[in-house]
This record gives sequence, structure tokens and C-alpha cells, in this order.
Amino acid sequence: MSEQSPHFTHTTVLLNETVDGVFTSPDGIYVDGTFGRGGHSRLLLSRLGEHGRLIAIDRDPEAVATATSGQTRVDDPRFCICHAPFADMAAQLDALGVEQVDGVLLDLGVSSPQIDNPERGFSFRFDGPLDMRMDTTRGESAADFLARAEVTQLAQVIRDYGEERFALPIAKALVARRESGRAVRSTAELSQVVAGAVKTREPGQDPATRTFQALRIFVNAELEELQQGLNAALARLKPGGRLAVISFHSLEDRIVKTFIAAHSKTEVDRRAPFAEPKPLALIALGRVKPDVGEIRANPRSRSAILRVAERTDAPLPDLSPAPEGKQRRGARGGRR
Repeated sequence: MSEQSPHFTHTTVLLNETVDGVFTSPDGIYVDGTFGRGGHSRLLLSRLGEHGRLIAIDRDPEAVATATSGQTRVDDPRFCICHAPFADMAAQLDALGVEQVDGVLLDLGVSSPQIDNPERGFSFRFDGPLDMRMDTTRGESAADFLARAEVTQLAQVIRDYGEERFALPIAKALVARRESGRAVRSTAELSQVVAGAVKTREPGQDPATRTFQALRIFVNAELEELQQGLNAALARLKPGGRLAVISFHSLEDRIVKTFIAAHSKTEVDRRAPFAEPKPLALIALGRVKPDVGEIRANPRSRSAILRVAERTDAPLPDLSPAPEGKQRRGARGGRR
């Protein structure tokens, strides 16, 4: 299923599998935390009854505009969309008077319209301003971060979020260029600097791939938002409600997998091994990947992994943020 924007096309990944996974009742309330171009939302709406409700959330103002104006708008009284990151799900639901929901779906990463628009700065395939913000109305662009970051912080971001083994040489090259009076401000300039610093090339992969991923994740605080969004989803799901999450790289999937496992596996208290085990808040329902046909039709789907879990009626665990020392290192300091 494809949705047209004025200039770009997006093909929804694992469309039926995701909606099948999250849908439990035609009269339920659902949250699509990553509306994008609305593929999952539109299919969900088609399955809802007259008393069903769908609340979409997206931090990208272009995605919100797609849902609210022009030929692509979603004209349905059962639907509303909020301009916000899905980490703010609780606040958005509170504002709408919604205490519990029947399902939450998250389709992580970057959409095709974001990648294919040179003005957004997400791709090394096009030359454009090095922005990379999913919400262009706020925060610091990738270019602004590169204009101030020191070698140590920059290398840490590229290593932690891009899993790039040449992170330090890349960071040194970027800072050296900046200090020469030619700070990197475009995607082409970033690609050129990275290509000069990466000594060993991976077959079939542009040398800038990992650095672009790292900067995008950092600028948008994607991993922190994901953890907060998962906590918010678990807190708002009613018993029997479903959580469905599509991830596209190992850092995202590791967080999702760990989150579901942490709330769906019995832990034995070694200090009191005969004590009653804590009730489980989630039941893991499985892991799905695109089939050969979908990958052939949409190569960008090849790395997608869908994980689905169902809420039990057990009391909620402590979902407060981890202590500072427990968080990943890359996104601390200098964040908006």
C-alpha cells in the first residue's frame, strides 16, 4: 500500500502483519505513535466500528499536514492526530481524556518521504542542508551539532549510535575541517569527509551509512524516545491490549526485545527463592520479518522486524527512568 505526498511516495512496511498484531476489537481505542504517511492508520480505521477511535501521533509537521490537509487528509470523525513525539503519549492521551487504550503501534526510524527529500538532510544520496531533524520546528540540526561538538563527544556518538569502528578518525576529520574554517553544512560535504576517513569499505554499503545513522539518532534522541514511548504504551494499555513495534536496526530492536522480555519473563528473587513470583505485565506474541515478496517489492523493508506483545491484568511494574549511570552514554550532555 502506498500513500502519495505532493512529491514523495511511501510504502508501508509489514502493513497487514502489524495491524493484525495490534487489532483486538472494532470498538477499541488505538494509538498510532508514528503516523508517517498513514498506511497503518488507514488500514486500522477500515477495521474499526462506529464506536472505535484512532489517535495518531507524529513529531514531523509534514506528516501531520498530510493527515489534516489536501487530498491525503484523513476525514474521519473517529480519527485525530497530535503533533508530538510518541514519548509524550501520556500527555496527549490525558489532553484527550483517554485513560486506557486497546493497542499501540510504533513504526520506528525514518519514512521514505523524509529520506527522499534532499531538504531534510537524512540521506547521503542527495546533496542538501544537513538538518536531520524529524521535527523541523525545534531542536538542533546535525550541522549545528557538528559546528560545536568536540572530538571525544562526536566519536562517542558515531561509535555508540552508528556502531562505526572508524568513529575516532571520522570525528577528527570533521573537527579538523571545522577548525580550518570549512565546517560541514551539507550532506555531500559530510559524505566526502567520512569517505576520506574510512579506510576499509563494507561491500555494498556506502562508507557514510553508519555516520548518517548515528547523527540522525542523536539529533532526534531516538533511543531515549523509544524507551519512554514503550513505558508510556505499557502504562496505558488495558488488559488484553496489544503493543506492536517495527524496528529497522539492531539498536532499536535490542531495546524493544529487552523491554518485552523484561516484562514477560519471571524473575526469581535469589534472596527469597520460594517467594511467589511477580505477575507478568506482558506476554510476548512473536517476531515477524517481511517475506521475500515484500522485500523484492520494497527493498527498504529488508531490515524490518515486528515484535508484538499483549498486556496482562497484572499490576504495572516500576516504569520510572533508569538512574543516570544506567543510560547509554551517547545522548547525554548538550541535548535540547
